Amino acid sequence: MSIVAAFMVPHPPMIVPEVGRGSQKQIEKTIKAYEKVADLIAALKPETIIVSSPHSVMYSDYFHISPGSGAVGSFADFGAPEVKFDVEYDEELVKTLCARAEKSHFPAGTLGEKRPELDHGTMVPLWFILKKYKDFKLVRTGLSGYDLLKHYEYGVMIKDAVESLGRRVVYVASGDLSHKLQDYGPYGFAEEGPIYDKRIMDVCSGARFGELFDFDESFCQKAAECGHKSFVIMAGALDGQAVEATQYSHEDVTGVGYGICSFVPKGEDDGRHFLATRLQQVQNEIAQKSQKSDAWVRLARESAEYFVKNGREMELPAWVPSELLRARAGAFVSIHKFGALRGCIGTIAATKENLALEIIHNAVSAVSEDPRFDPVTEDELKYLDINVDVLGEAEKISSPDQLDVKKYGVIVQSGYKRGLLLPDLDGVDTVEQQISIAKRKGGIAPGEDVDLFRFEVVRHY
Repeated sequence: MSIVAAFMVPHPPMIVPEVGRGSQKQIEKTIKAYEKVADLIAALKPETIIVSSPHSVMYSDYFHISPGSGAVGSFADFGAPEVKFDVEYDEELVKTLCARAEKSHFPAGTLGEKRPELDHGTMVPLWFILKKYKDFKLVRTGLSGYDLLKHYEYGVMIKDAVESLGRRVVYVASGDLSHKLQDYGPYGFAEEGPIYDKRIMDVCSGARFGELFDFDESFCQKAAECGHKSFVIMAGALDGQAVEATQYSHEDVTGVGYGICSFVPKGEDDGRHFLATRLQQVQNEIAQKSQKSDAWVRLARESAEYFVKNGREMELPAWVPSELLRARAGAFVSIHKFGALRGCIGTIAATKENLALEIIHNAVSAVSEDPRFDPVTEDELKYLDINVDVLGEAEKISSPDQLDVKKYGVIVQSGYKRGLLLPDLDGVDTVEQQISIAKRKGGIAPGEDVDLFRFEVVRHY
């Protein structure tokens, strides 16, 4: 057996009467849909239920799987300590999944348990399920800071582990939608909020899982969504399967989106291996873009690839145009993979004999020395998107009013501490954000007085 069904569900604690104390009546459609899901799960009689929760343990570079024989939890944090849970974990499935992750050097496992108690992203679905069905074991997993394709890959690994044991499994992808749907909601309103909810419900109700990759990271952040990566793992767990999708409800009356859908596998479908399809698509796009790159980006890519493959910095190529040999300037090399930042290192002013050497050196640093990321590996090279920013001369300014996040980068300086942020970055929409991020990068406290400098860049793609 394998995964016999999967469900996309929300997790508002208020939906539990002891927590909501009457307010749960606002989301009656969601409650009725949840009860249908619980009935379906009871009818399927799974041996194991896997729950992916955004509120379980989460790391930037690791998928955490809850260890041990079981866990307890309650809604005490939400004023209802009397609502308690005591669940048994499927230790064999967890062990099998961890072994597969270790064998393939995939960053998942049971290390780093911070809080063993069940989180509300897990308990809300369990509250409905346990009223109808109790004869199952649980596997609980968190999300990570990795890109969407990595989450899908994790879902495929879960699917393979389940199939290797012959388990009868139901997958529950716990996650709210946008938290910014109404002005009166607890998180306010953002125009991206309703757009996200409409898109995600359209994609999921049609089981068009390949389109889950099309949700830009910056857009998702602005929409303040909660469960997108949880849904992507679920999609991976259904990889290669024809799926019958049913939408049961979508509500946004509290300012937060709650969507419920079911997904029932209907047999193998070679056209639904979405990870393989997307990887090939990205590879083709990067190859085409590389052919059209100018000398600045071509040089950065050659430098990065040479270093990753050979472990040393390359010599200055003979083809480099004289424009790069005559100029001296600071330059940043930025590397993205699947739309997410993978490395960015640069120099504020020239440190090398010419701009060509500046780019060569900074490309090496971007793939190997960015402290936020592991060094780039050779198998990643074909998926990397690279650009180069050549910095103009910095000028001191007297006020943030002289900044423009689209036109100017900023340098903030306090004594020997200095932080820089490039212009026109996704997710940086205000001068206040720009200065705040630059301060954090420079280790400058929020209230500290700083000198401000602005600069323009020429960006090469």
